[in-house]
Amino acid sequence: MGRREALVNHLAQHVIGAVTSGPEPAADYLRTGDVFERPFLLGAATAAYQIEGAADEDGRGRSIWDTYSHTPGLVAGGDTGDVAADHYHRLGEDLDLMNGLGLDAYRFSISWPRIQPGGTGPANRRGLDFYSRLVDGLLERGITPVATLYHWDLPQELEDAGGWPLRDTAYRFAEYAGLVADALGDRVPMWTTINEPWAAAYLGYGSGVMAPGRTDGAAALAAVHHLNLGHGLAAATLRERSAPGTSVSVTLNMHAARDGGDGGPEAVERVDALANGAFLGPMLRGAYPERLLTDTQDVTDWSFLRDGDLDLIHQPLDSLGVNFYSTVTVRMWDGTGEKTSADGHKPSTATPWVGSESVEFLPQPGPFTAMGWNIAPEALEQVLVGLGNAFPDLPLIVTENGAAFDDRRTPAGGVHDTGRIDYLHRHLVACARARERGVDLRGYFVWSLLDNFEWAHGYEKRFGVVHVDYDTQRRTVKDSGHWYAQLARTRRIG
Repeated sequence: MGRREALVNHLAQHVIGAVTSGPEPAADYLRTGDVFERPFLLGAATAAYQIEGAADEDGRGRSIWDTYSHTPGLVAGGDTGDVAADHYHRLGEDLDLMNGLGLDAYRFSISWPRIQPGGTGPANRRGLDFYSRLVDGLLERGITPVATLYHWDLPQELEDAGGWPLRDTAYRFAEYAGLVADALGDRVPMWTTINEPWAAAYLGYGSGVMAPGRTDGAAALAAVHHLNLGHGLAAATLRERSAPGTSVSVTLNMHAARDGGDGGPEAVERVDALANGAFLGPMLRGAYPERLLTDTQDVTDWSFLRDGDLDLIHQPLDSLGVNFYSTVTVRMWDGTGEKTSADGHKPSTATPWVGSESVEFLPQPGPFTAMGWNIAPEALEQVLVGLGNAFPDLPLIVTENGAAFDDRRTPAGGVHDTGRIDYLHRHLVACARARERGVDLRGYFVWSLLDNFEWAHGYEKRFGVVHVDYDTQRRTVKDSGHWYAQLARTRRIG
């Protein structure tokens, strides 16, 4: 069997298809009364580099985001994650804050360089101790720990050796997974291997707007495969070395592409294959989509894929994490005039859409968040229903959903973020509607618990339901946090 035959499985095509069709226009996303009874999880999510700080403490090594953020001109305001929300030193305060919000679960990521400063070798005990205190503190408060192994903070030494385009990085990731599972696997009931490998590969190695800031399409596609491989190896390791019954998952950011006319169906297929099929195909079906191979054949020959890799990647999962924020509208560019690139990402001289440079991303109608992302709760419903139809036996969890707005504390000390309440209300109704349509949706995690370091946007964008004053590190629960706490308490959208 040739390489192409080994790669292709026609069942991997159009894995979430329904995202391009929408529910009826009259759908009410501000209705009230929808109920999320337990065991449905209502939680909040964060990421290590975005909130922890303590960048040079207790043996933590340097990550690609330390290097990227300290490189002049790459992050807004010259901001870094050196201090961030100082969660490392304010762990007890933040645990009490979560408890006060009534969270069922807390999704956090573990800093790889805090566990293995250089990405190899024995575990740094002081790093593991921090996460052990976090997990124990959550359990003591009746909050379920949901741990993500990788949220983009690759140890810099591994990047220096080649990073995710290098096959060896996937094996180092599996070793790291084993160290963490040995330390925490008796108490963490839910694991996520990798958060948004799309962003890590295409934004990190394709367009360079995220760490490590490389602009090489072939490297981006090699990173796609090795992130997939790392996921599979880590998933198997977590199952082997965690307590029986432990849940293993991965979190993907689903792209909901809309037909913008003039070759729109072709453009939608390209985006679906590159953004969704590149991960859903091998992880859940054991094959890469033929469309992906065709669109990228002038970029790479896929020689980095070896016999047996797809079996290693295609591991059984207990759920699929879904991150969702906005949509894209696409069509094919005819090569004349100026091509628009309104894909929601920071402009770059290179593109994350490797092999699909002819796809044009059109401006979309509002309303918008402070990120410039359109607000489209109906698309979340579409994504969930599409995934539910494609993979009916796989439970889903919305692992990230939220919005940045220009929040300000009032002189009285409150934060009246009505726009965020409206956003969360609409998207939670979308979740309820998806469940009514038969989707096995098990939870929802708001992004984010705290205002934080928002990657290349620095501290300009605030996603938290809790306001952080970065000068004093004072926490203030926003009106949206109080709204979410009421939802967690009553289990009903009011």
